[in-house]
Amino acid sequence: MSKFATAVKRLLLGRPFRSDRLAHTLLPKRIALPVFASDALSSVAYAPEEIFLTLSVAGLASFTMSPWIGLAVVVVMLAVVASYRQNVHAYPSGGGDYEVATVNLGPKAGLTVASALLVDYVLTVAVSISAAAANIGALVPFVAEHKTLFAVGAILLLSAINLRGLRESGTAFAIPTYAFMFGVLSMIGYGLYRTLIAGEDLRADSAGIQLAQEHEQLAGVALMFLVLRAFTQGCAALTGVEAISNGVPAFRKPKSRNAATTLLLLGLIAVSMFMGMIVLARETGVVIAENPATQLVGAPPGYTQDTLIVQLAETIFDGFPAGFFFVTIVTALILVLAANTAFNGFPVLGSILAQDRHLPRQLHTRGDRLAFSNGILFLAGFAIVLVVAFDAEVTRLIPLYTVGVFVSFTLSQLGMLRHWNRHLASTTDEAERRRMRQSQAINGFGLAMTGSVLIIVLITKFAAGAWIAIAAMVAIFLLMTAIRKHYDRVAEELRREDSKPPVLPSRNHAIVLVSQLHRPTLRALAYAKATRPDVLEAVTVNVDDADTRRLVVEWEKQGFRVPLKVVESPYREITRPVLDYVKRVRGDNPRNVVTVFIPEYVVGHWWEQVLHNQSALRLKGRLLFQPGVMVTSVPWQLKSSKKAAGRSDGARPTPQDLRRGLYGGTPGGRDR
Repeated sequence: MSKFATAVKRLLLGRPFRSDRLAHTLLPKRIALPVFASDALSSVAYAPEEIFLTLSVAGLASFTMSPWIGLAVVVVMLAVVASYRQNVHAYPSGGGDYEVATVNLGPKAGLTVASALLVDYVLTVAVSISAAAANIGALVPFVAEHKTLFAVGAILLLSAINLRGLRESGTAFAIPTYAFMFGVLSMIGYGLYRTLIAGEDLRADSAGIQLAQEHEQLAGVALMFLVLRAFTQGCAALTGVEAISNGVPAFRKPKSRNAATTLLLLGLIAVSMFMGMIVLARETGVVIAENPATQLVGAPPGYTQDTLIVQLAETIFDGFPAGFFFVTIVTALILVLAANTAFNGFPVLGSILAQDRHLPRQLHTRGDRLAFSNGILFLAGFAIVLVVAFDAEVTRLIPLYTVGVFVSFTLSQLGMLRHWNRHLASTTDEAERRRMRQSQAINGFGLAMTGSVLIIVLITKFAAGAWIAIAAMVAIFLLMTAIRKHYDRVAEELRREDSKPPVLPSRNHAIVLVSQLHRPTLRALAYAKATRPDVLEAVTVNVDDADTRRLVVEWEKQGFRVPLKVVESPYREITRPVLDYVKRVRGDNPRNVVTVFIPEYVVGHWWEQVLHNQSALRLKGRLLFQPGVMVTSVPWQLKSSKKAAGRSDGARPTPQDLRRGLYGGTPGGRDR
């Protein structure tokens, strides 16, 4: 069973990497862009659509505001990109927003940012995969009918790919990401050429459909509230920008410069695609409704509302079906792969938090392929829970989405302002001070933009579902605080006091537990004698009078010098009588030590473990909680365990291992 599990693991993940190969997994810019920016780039597939969906409740006339709302989103996006270029130069260690907030605003602000980012990464996976299901559903009806099943399967597939390692997953994702950029930019360029230069009158299939208002004429505060909500929905395009600042250590040297260049490329490409989609939607007259069943008036029988990008591709490539299918397919792919941004950001942030003792230490260790495997599995599990809970519906997930990322954006920019203030106070060089002032101005503008959006998000989205994300952030904040307190308490308890020299035990009373007189018992007795305790005795528990009498007779017949004591158990228990006896033997002297030797079988199959060692496991579990009691397992290998060990040894060395010199051989496979 173990061999089979190992074979499956190697088939899925590949052979393990040595620790000294970590440098070979670092990413060049051409691979880092699709790895870390796929989330922000893919947001053009649903963020412009969310603007139109939100405005649709006010009727077709409200669509005229979409370009202005899009421009506002672009301003915020460029401000955030410019701000994060300062972040990656100032804090290249990979802590990103968490490190900036912790260093400049304090640990509580850092934990607030960390909890917001962790929630946002989970939502990134859930939203991206759900959006992919919606787009694929336009081509494959089965996916449209089983979106949740598709989303869960896609998350599991992404997890497996990322468990193979950062560089390998990046290479796998690079081609679809670049194909998506090529497809969308080509569609935008061709569409703008046909409408603005060639003067063609391109009309989407939905252009002639009327849009019924969900409410009577909106005006005043209600209309402003709707516009602000549409703006916050469009700001979903900004999610994923912070991932690059968290992933700086994954870049090749010079890390900061490469990360900043990747950020700039991300900003320019995302802005071009985002605004291009909105302009084309207005030029082709696309009509898209939040509630198609009640809002669409005059739609032909059997009409199904496709996503915005599908409608645009169908309209612009009306005489070129291959173009339509290409854009639709690569859009679905990038939405699936967009979750990869979170699969790279979440484990790295989790590792940093674990290193700072805010999360379990298991999240800090790398797996076989030098990826943070435990973080990847945690992220996949939480994302699956969200997808199932919200039925993989993008519109239901989006209100939860942007609040977390804008909390981190805002606190990060505030932290950078304090960073520059601190450095300006100690810098006298005028040229350097001018550069710092410019950076400070960029971060100040970024703070004004992100802070404003955060306030708008809280006002417009709180009741729509943002409260769930806030509640999750509060829960994670409290959990991380509790974990840190636990680790601190344990560290304080284990700290060595230099003023008190270690105290040796004054008396070691050794006990060998005996159930029957066989070879494992003899080995345990021999090993206990070798430790030279002050007192050595064998103990058996009387759960059956006849068996106990036979054991005593055989013990006396063998002439052992070690006395055998019989502990009575009127209720046929084993654990409780042994515990009571050990407590009596140890007494009240804190320097007394009792060492309990327990013979155990080593088995080769999982089902044999069920048939053996159960009493030993229960005893160990209880004895470990007793002060001054040491528990020693004395193993006896059964034949099945030796066969299993032989199978394991036979699996190596392989030709690859010999070439690598791992088993006494030199590279090339010859022993010296």
